[in-house]
This record gives sequence, C-alpha cells and structure tokens, in this order.
Amino acid sequence: MKKFLLTLFISGACLAASAQLEGSKQVFESPQLKTEIAKHKVIAILPFNTKITYKKQPKNFSQEANREQEKTMSKSIQSSLFTFLLRKASNYSVTFQDVEKTNILLKKAGMLDKMDEFTKDEVAKALGVDAVLGGDFITEQTKSEAGAIASAVLFGGFGGKTGTGTLTLTLNDGNGDLLWRFFKTMNDNITTSTDDLVEHMMRKVSRNFPYAK
Repeated sequence: MKKFLLTLFISGACLAASAQLEGSKQVFESPQLKTEIAKHKVIAILPFNTKITYKKQPKNFSQEANREQEKTMSKSIQSSLFTFLLRKASNYSVTFQDVEKTNILLKKAGMLDKMDEFTKDEVAKALGVDAVLGGDFITEQTKSEAGAIASAVLFGGFGGKTGTGTLTLTLNDGNGDLLWRFFKTMNDNITTSTDDLVEHMMRKVSRNFPYAK
C-alpha cells in the first residue's frame, strides 16, 4: 500500500511539473505565408529582445548589471535557437545564417543592441537575407535577493527553475511584412538554461514552424 501511494505521489508530482511548463499558446499565420516562404532560401536569426524583472527586487540591485544580463540572455537565446535549427537542418526547406555572421553584420550596420530603432526590412537588407526570425522573451524571477543573480550566472543568463516567462517568435520577410507569429507563456519551473527553453519551445512550435518540410 505504501509503495502504491508513493508511486501515485511521484506520478502526480511529475504531471504537476509538466503542467507548470505549459502555458497558453497563440499562433498567427499571414494569408501570404505559404506563397512567400516558397521564395525564401536564407533566414537570419536575430538577437532576442529580452527583459528581466523580479517579483522581489534583489538587495544591491544594479540596473546596469541587469541590462548587461539582458544582453547576455538575448544572444544566448539567439545562439540556442540557431543550434537547435542547425541540428535539425534536414527538416527545413531553408538554411539559417550563422549567428556570428548575423551579429557582425548588425554591428557594422550600427544595428546591434539597437534593433528597436530599425524596421525589419532594413535589418533584412543589411543582413542580405530573405527573411528574419526574431522574438521577445520577458521573464519575472521569483527567487529573492542574491539567489536569483547566482542562478542567472550559473545557468548562463537564465534564472533557473524560479520564474515565469512569455516568449514570442516572429517571422518577417524581406519587405518587413509579418508572416508568422508564435506566442507562449510558461509558468513556474520553466527551465534551467536557454538551450532547455528553446528545446521546449520548439517542440511546441514544430507543427506550426513555417519552414518545416
């Protein structure tokens, strides 16, 4: 009986943990999506617009340090997404520009870390690609004080299993038109790294990802 109750408890805990990862999902597809993506060959993945907030602001909180952490996470999510897509390249009808090349070209064009000052068609032209894949990630850390910062450092720019977040992916063609948008919320116990975050997100996106064969 004790073994049965223990098994039941563990099963319930696993289901609860899984449920905590799940949040609302919204997908938008332009009527021109299929027509336009058939013309695409090379896609660039942009640094993500990232925002880190705290439910309870840590002691000795530094706005400057927080901004630097947001920049680190921005490029970390970009790199993780590129790695994921590269691993599964045979599943997609396009190729993805190396993110190092993307960021160098953005820097040369004076766009890096200033993405909100440029239109998507300007960005695509500077990168020499057919479309740009970007997004936003907003997280609220629920760990208190130094624990949140320590976790953020340990987990490569992400505050561990102690926050909530919303993640948006957008695809704009070379004219700047929005072709596709994916939005998902994630509850407590979201993940421990940007690789895990992207892996979880892309499992949910897979059926709707525009370039999937």
